[in-house]
This record gives sequence, C-alpha cells and structure tokens, in this order.
Amino acid sequence: MFVTGLLLAAESSPHLGVPWQSLAYHGETLLGSTLETARECGFDQLIVTLGTASEQIHDHVDLDGVRVVESPHADTGSSSIVPALDAVDRRTDGIVVLLGDQPGITPAAVWSLVAEVAGPSTPLGISHYDDGPGYPVWFARELFGGLRQLRTDDDLWQLTDHHPVTQVDAIGNIPPRIRTWPDYEQSLAGHAPFTPAALDDSPPHAPLPTRRRRRRSAH
Repeated sequence: MFVTGLLLAAESSPHLGVPWQSLAYHGETLLGSTLETARECGFDQLIVTLGTASEQIHDHVDLDGVRVVESPHADTGSSSIVPALDAVDRRTDGIVVLLGDQPGITPAAVWSLVAEVAGPSTPLGISHYDDGPGYPVWFARELFGGLRQLRTDDDLWQLTDHHPVTQVDAIGNIPPRIRTWPDYEQSLAGHAPFTPAALDDSPPHAPLPTRRRRRRSAH
C-alpha cells in the first residue's frame, strides 16, 4: 500500500504574534520536530503545507525530501488540504493527515492507524484516544473528491457524518496543540522559563537551530 503523509502547517499563529512553525522546540523548531516525527513514520510520500510565513520557515526548517505546497490563503480560512491534493502521488492509496503544531503525535499512533485501515474496506480511519477522537486521520483515495469540497481544514471532520468510520485505539489523551503562549510553555515543561515580551523570533533560552541538510529524494 502506498501511503502519503500530509502535515498541515499553513495556518498562522495570531495568539502568539510570531510564526509558530519557527519556535524553538527541544533543540529543533516546532515544525522541524513534527516533520522529524513524520519522517520516522516511513511514508511513501510526505507533503507539508505552508502559508504566509513560508519564506521564514524555509530559512529555519529542514524541508529536504518533503513536497512543499504553498497555501497563502489558509489564514483567511481556506483549506490547505485542497491544493495539497494536487501534489499527492497518483500511486497513493490514501493520505494520513497530521498537524504541524501537534508534536505529541507519535509514529506508533500512525503505524497503528495505517495497519488497521490497510485494505479496500476502510475509507476513513480516525485515531481514538482516551478522551476522544483526534489526529492522525486516514482518508482513502475514494474520499479525495469529498476532501476537495472542504472550505476549511477543520471541515474534514464533517466527512465522518457521511462515511463509515474505523476508530483505531491510540494511547493516552489527545496530544495538545501549541496555539498560545500557555500551550507552548506547558509543552516545554522542565525546561528553562521564557518571557514572551522578550521574544524576537524565538524564546531567549532556546535559539533557532540552523537547518540540517539531508540527502533525501522527494517522491
């Protein structure tokens, strides 16, 4: 089975005041960290969507081996999934959707999902945590037409009302997203505190890493 990973990272961060994608995160950038997790999943193809902060992200995040889809209108509510579908390899049986600002998702959760949905009888698969459904989410190719009708990325959940859903158990609670300073501070629990007022492009205790070059080929 040919599987494409789709990492959504086009939305901006109005509650942060800086691009969340470039925030320092455990020796990486936040987006760099979630990309590393996506790489570890072993997808046959990996796509990431970028929005208005694309230029800055290219400067700070290693995107080698990743198909980048520009979606500058994501900040106005437009779906970044729709343009990403045009970049999906024609051999793809389905896509696994992940969020770039949700670093707690593990490769194990992805592997469990893909293993459960492998086969023609599972068009839509959702990870089910102790406190409810969440990402990663699987969409078989037969649902791409429905995905192309999305107005926003969050609207993908509406497809669960119209198609059979396979729920796949995931360990623990839904991994938190990092959308506010309290979210970010909590995600760095155990690390030195930071002061948002003193922030330039990254917290003062954790400078942005330089990009690491990789020898990878994009599918």
